[in-house]
Amino acid sequence: MTVLGIRFCTVRPEKEARDLAAFLGSDGWNFTERDISVDAGHEFQGAVFPAGKASWTEIWAASEHMPESTMLHIIVDNADSYAERARNNGITVSGPMDMHGERVYFSEAPGGLEIAVMSTLAS
Repeated sequence: MTVLGIRFCTVRPEKEARDLAAFLGSDGWNFTERDISVDAGHEFQGAVFPAGKASWTEIWAASEHMPESTMLHIIVDNADSYAERARNNGITVSGPMDMHGERVYFSEAPGGLEIAVMSTLAS
């Protein structure tokens, strides 16, 4: 069982999300932002800052369909094996949910941090 990457995802009010993206991007730390192909005519919707092949930071503007939250995504080689081990260790695990080419399991860490553990679905 191998951890392949980590994604930090936060959904904040639009101004706060925009300010955070500017802080990390060319107006601040100058981390390279991935093109997410959002129509330039729209308000800020989100930003993604890659960190290697399987890790990145996602910042999204909250909306009716995307409530405010913070989540840690852990990308692994086999999410099913990790979920089985977590359940055997007494962790409450929801899932799996297959979406966007990934199998995803969810849990809540102490303190309320949402965790998603995911792996690529076999083609």
